[in-house]
Amino acid sequence: MEEKWLSWAKQLQAIAQAGLAYSKDKYDRERFEQIRSLSVEIMAHYTEAGEEKIRDLFCGETGYQTPKVDVRAAIFKDDEILLVKESIDGRWSMPGGWADIGLSIKENIAKEAFEEAGLRVVPRQLVGIYDWVKNTEKPNPFAIYKAVMVCDVEGGAFTPNIETEDAGYFALDKLPPLSSGRTTEALIRQCLTVFKNPEIPPIVD
Repeated sequence: MEEKWLSWAKQLQAIAQAGLAYSKDKYDRERFEQIRSLSVEIMAHYTEAGEEKIRDLFCGETGYQTPKVDVRAAIFKDDEILLVKESIDGRWSMPGGWADIGLSIKENIAKEAFEEAGLRVVPRQLVGIYDWVKNTEKPNPFAIYKAVMVCDVEGGAFTPNIETEDAGYFALDKLPPLSSGRTTEALIRQCLTVFKNPEIPPIVD
């Protein structure tokens, strides 16, 4: 369950962004800017995202606020899953990141797998589309929909890059420290279940 303070801060941010999108009165716009700044300060205080990052993501947005889309590639070799070591926190996750405009879900997943793991993949099967607030205990300033697909590898090899420091395949009982805001053990288990049983329908929160 999401903390009340985080839920309220997100609501304030959404109200402020909508107000800035539709209000023409300069005094109202000033008040909405103040509300947005307050929401950013609250989220920066209680989360690890950092005020600068939150401002960059929130204050550059216009129009009605919608959830952000995160994509992840579930890549297996036998019963082991491919994980990459995130440069930002030194922990491990499935390759992925924010979806780019102009690319489909499959195209975004293939792009992230290549950029972070150096692999050329073909997304094959949808594991699920998750409301990430309901699937992680880690506070996050953003409302996130996470789309995860099992992928087939066509080639490539890992090379260190600005986002990831290492990559490797891991068994479920030997997982490294996970970057829990990006990937959880429960999500990895679900991905492995779908990999072994392709007939299982995707989960949609």
